[in-house]
Amino acid sequence: MRRDTSQRTESKATYRVKNWAQYDAGLIARGDIAVWIDKNLLRPAPAADVSRRGRPIVYPDAIIQGLLSLKQVFDLPLRALQGFAQSLHRLAFPNLPVPSYTTLSRRAQSLQVVLPALRPGEPLHLAVDSTGLKLYGEGEWKVRTHAWSKRRTWRKVHLAMDTRTGQICAALMTHQEMGDSEVLTDLLEQIPFGTPIDIVGGDGAYDTKACHAQIAACEGVMLWPQATLGAT
Repeated sequence: MRRDTSQRTESKATYRVKNWAQYDAGLIARGDIAVWIDKNLLRPAPAADVSRRGRPIVYPDAIIQGLLSLKQVFDLPLRALQGFAQSLHRLAFPNLPVPSYTTLSRRAQSLQVVLPALRPGEPLHLAVDSTGLKLYGEGEWKVRTHAWSKRRTWRKVHLAMDTRTGQICAALMTHQEMGDSEVLTDLLEQIPFGTPIDIVGGDGAYDTKACHAQIAACEGVMLWPQATLGAT
């Protein structure tokens, strides 16, 4: 390619730190880790269900969900997660039950995730949307080189987030062919009974007459008088 026909790329802007004190404080805050253990994690597992076959549950769902949350935050393998929990048990929380890594792997498959409780009395400003989750299949390089194949499978994760607090209020996983507007009712049904909702916002996929009717007819949700569906 001739030099006179090649496109010239503009130089990228260089970011320069001006407030070094604030910059250093931000770097220090990255290592500020505070582990708060809820009392529910220290409670024993509920009584065994006599109608259920197999070994009774020893560890409650709360401790399994709490440890798996630490796994995602610190990007720990299951064995390292067990060692991390053992260190918490040995140093600060002697009543903390520590399941093995095999128990964590088995219980994670059927765990019913409990979202944190919402702030009572405060109206929610929900933002609903979906994203893709690749289960198995080829990577992006293979698709660009050899095209797409049938083994490439996706799932959709639908989320409803409170924009004021950044808290995930509802979550749902569906097949890739499921439309966004079709699961809006399922997301709203996960909101606790009597929780006020100010605004439900989403993209054009939710700006339909059916979605407006679903919001108005949703049971257990108290809508503010100005509650609307804002398309973005």
